[in-house]
Amino acid sequence: NIPGSKLYYIDFSKDEFKLGGSSLSQTLNCLGQHAPTVKDDVYFVRAFEAVQQLVKSNQILAGHDISSGGMITTLLEMCFPVPGVGLKVDVSALGNDPIKILFSENPGVIVQIQDESAARSILARYQVESKRIGEVIFERTIHLTSQLTTHNSQLVTHTTQFSIDSLRETWFRTSYLLDKIQRTKDHADLRMKNIFRQVLAYQFQPRFDGKFTTYGIDPKRRAPSGIKAAIIREKGVNGDREMAYALYLAGFDVKDVHMTDLVAGREDLSGVNMIVFVGGFSNSDVLGSAKGWAGAFLYNPKAKAALENFYSRSDTLSLGVCNGCQLMMELGLVYREEASLEKFRKAGLSGHPKMQHNGSGKFESTFINVTIPQNNSVMLRSYAGARLGVWLAHGEGQFKLPSDPSLYQVAATFTYPEYPGNPNDSDFAVAALASHDGRHLVIMPHIERSLFPWNWPYYSRQRKSDDISPWIEAFVNARDWVAGR
Repeated sequence: NIPGSKLYYIDFSKDEFKLGGSSLSQTLNCLGQHAPTVKDDVYFVRAFEAVQQLVKSNQILAGHDISSGGMITTLLEMCFPVPGVGLKVDVSALGNDPIKILFSENPGVIVQIQDESAARSILARYQVESKRIGEVIFERTIHLTSQLTTHNSQLVTHTTQFSIDSLRETWFRTSYLLDKIQRTKDHADLRMKNIFRQVLAYQFQPRFDGKFTTYGIDPKRRAPSGIKAAIIREKGVNGDREMAYALYLAGFDVKDVHMTDLVAGREDLSGVNMIVFVGGFSNSDVLGSAKGWAGAFLYNPKAKAALENFYSRSDTLSLGVCNGCQLMMELGLVYREEASLEKFRKAGLSGHPKMQHNGSGKFESTFINVTIPQNNSVMLRSYAGARLGVWLAHGEGQFKLPSDPSLYQVAATFTYPEYPGNPNDSDFAVAALASHDGRHLVIMPHIERSLFPWNWPYYSRQRKSDDISPWIEAFVNARDWVAGR
């Protein structure tokens, strides 16, 4: 959405525009006689390499391949995710058959360029042709100019306007109809109603400036810090490497602890100040999310003793993400005090709350907005007032929390209370809870998988010099707390 940026068409095929086998042909119930192909494989390679060089040189602001639906679908899909943006497009330079130009699926790409001179220089170096076909404008419309030959062989220039939002609803309708078949009652309607209203927007926390140095991070550190954390794994989890790296960057010396280490007594967590239960699908979730993992602690004396001793200490922190969140809730590790449990019972809970299946009845995987309220969490209290983006992927992520939310220590909420912004229908749109003393945190979204700007599908281009994303601060806060004990 940078003003003045231009759109360029780069053809990979060296073929004429042809409609055979295209989406347009299929919707008209005709296969067509001629399908596009790659006529010059050497040129195809050069074009591909030229685009890679444009990417490496940071010349491309956005791009999209021309695939299902042709160039017009590509142009629309480039506009759909960004509110307030449209295009002024002129395809006259590509010929005088706008139907073939707009709907053929010849291999190629459309890229958004800001520095035209630099981009064209790179393309010229690879001897790759390109055509400027448009520019970004700030209204929700595509103004499309094309030339066509009339029946009496006259060349006519024609401009048409398309409402992007109206066409987006048409584009989405097929997904909605499939959704109605696959989801529980009303969730497809909620997605249809809300998906275009629930816009990703960010408000970073005050301390964050995107720099490693601000947080005392040396990404090439080799010397031990003496601040120790342990990743606890069970068979089937898959978030251990990302989590270990997040902790390492923040300054922890990280050890890998498998459940077999705890069960056998090879590890007792006595030399560790922070443990993290990672995400994934322990035991393939065949007994329900984290139920089998919880059993490995409950029914193995040495593992159970190690965990109990760890949580009995006052110098410890713990974090459970996704499957780890489900585990900590299943084991009752967040609210261990009898006073808290008694309040829960009076509020109608039989004891410590546990995670439930998503209200949609489906596995939800999405990048989503969360908001951090005032909270006492060691890891998240410095985020108060922030609104961030984060990945999540789970089937049992619903926090069922009857009664007053003040009974709990809410550490993060989904920014939008309705589905799909609240992807699991959690009470009070809760995404994370913390213990009352702030030392123990459970969170369903994967903060460790959202650690770098390039992990985010949408990150402000004005912050392109950021080394790291705002989520690093949570791990640095944990490091500082341990170091200050």
